[in-house]
Parts: sequence; structure tokens; C-alpha cells
Amino acid sequence: MSPPPFIDRESGELDLRQIRAEVFPLAGLIVLFGGLALLMFLITLLVAGNSLLGGLLTVVTQFILAVGTGIVLMYVIARGIQLADG
Repeated sequence: MSPPPFIDRESGELDLRQIRAEVFPLAGLIVLFGGLALLMFLITLLVAGNSLLGGLLTVVTQFILAVGTGIVLMYVIARGIQLADG
């Protein structure tokens, strides 16, 4: 039986190197989609206001957040399966 992920085989403590290696790609995805949504939100506030265009840009912002959340979740699940397989 293989040791659980993120545990150092020799010491039995948390493997911070492996944790960092997994955190950076995940944080990158979150920052990417959060930044895109924030950019669209700021454009909505500055340009569109309460017009029809503002409503459309709000929907686009929500769509970016929904797609980003789905991609982040798929990444986490796929990476968890890879780590579980060893």
C-alpha cells in the first residue's frame, strides 16, 4: 500500500514541497478566472451602468465565474484521481 499523498515517506510529516507544487497551478486557475470576472465587472460599472449593456455584461461576468468554477473543480478532481493512483 502506498503512503497517502502530501506525506513525506521518511519522516511521516507533511511534504511541503509537494503541497506547494499542487497549490500554484490551482491558485493560477483561480486568479485567472477571478481576474477575468473582476475585469468584466469593472467594465460593467465604468461603461454600462444600468443600461441593457450593463445587464448583458453582468450575465457575461456570471458566465465567466460559472465556467471558471467548473474548470477549477474538474482540475481538482482529475488531479485527485492522479494522486490517488500513485
